[in-house]
Amino acid sequence: MDSSPIYFLPQDTLHQIFSNLPLREIIRCRSVCKFFNQTLTSPSFIHLISTQPPSLRLLSLRPPHHHHHSRHVSSDATLHAFDPDQNQWLRFPLTFLPFHSPQPVASSLGLVYLWADSPDSTKTLVACNPLTRQFRVLPQLGSAWSRHGSVLVGPPNRVLVLSELAALYFSGSTNNWVNFSSNLPSKPRSPILVSDSCVLALCDVGSPWRSQWKLFSCTLSSLQSSQSWSRLEKHEWGDVFDILKRPRLVRGIGNRVLMIGGLRSSFSLNASCSTILILRLDLDTMEWDEAGRMPTQMFRCFQESSKFKVFGGGNRVCFSAKRVGRLVLWDYSEIVGKGEWRWIDGVPGSGDGLCRGFAFDPRLTALP
Repeated sequence: MDSSPIYFLPQDTLHQIFSNLPLREIIRCRSVCKFFNQTLTSPSFIHLISTQPPSLRLLSLRPPHHHHHSRHVSSDATLHAFDPDQNQWLRFPLTFLPFHSPQPVASSLGLVYLWADSPDSTKTLVACNPLTRQFRVLPQLGSAWSRHGSVLVGPPNRVLVLSELAALYFSGSTNNWVNFSSNLPSKPRSPILVSDSCVLALCDVGSPWRSQWKLFSCTLSSLQSSQSWSRLEKHEWGDVFDILKRPRLVRGIGNRVLMIGGLRSSFSLNASCSTILILRLDLDTMEWDEAGRMPTQMFRCFQESSKFKVFGGGNRVCFSAKRVGRLVLWDYSEIVGKGEWRWIDGVPGSGDGLCRGFAFDPRLTALP
């Protein structure tokens, strides 16, 4: 290898050659040898590719809940992510983090945010770039926030930890958490950050005997108000929230939101579901439309499970359920105007098959 002609090429030439590769190939080349790794992690190469748009959009898994109680640094601490374009699983080692039990929960602009146990056994959020192995520790939080709070992240270095009673907000410019009270009627379900400033969440405003889901919103700038959350509703929407069983939200493309749940066969209390329905809300026009519904043959596998999980973002959504053993991917094409449904096999790890996750766009240039 020492006599290979590639060693004699000027550095600028090497950088130009490698900069034309897709990001997934750059990641692979870094593991070929020490010379490639030094070349592809050098500041000059990182600067060269910083102007290129992100080319890799992945769907990453969160670790199972039973890993939360581990008190040791895991030797196989890894972020598992699926590449829908190449139909393959990728591994991003997290062993460079000097923390116990890293638990990835969210991502934004190439950074992964995860809960970690600090040396004094308290929980803290960490922002890291698995590609460059750089990380930043955010101010510590209590363990209750990691158990009950939902983590929302957006640029630039904005983090929101949301619960029913309060919201913690962190900004890279202030470098500390600000606590705001919340006026939500119940625990927020699948809250999402839209357009980097608007937060949406579903809340149950029904009775103990029958759920009634409604959509609530607030802006990051209005969090200081005691009445920051408002209900989003229009008379024209009709029974859009009643036709779905256990709905949840996923951020769509641009100013659009996906609401996903089981399609009720009737409005009776214990009505069965005929399939899983994806509705799409355009926040500019405030109109709903149907984006897709799971094929009947696929839904039969989910019908036997008491619950299912949904994660993803943009035009790609993953579905998991207990004892199914694999994932379902909904991949919507704006050009074709419809979504493709397909199975994802080879899910890493073992367990009951109930996977959780988030969308991850790796970037070599992302700085914690």
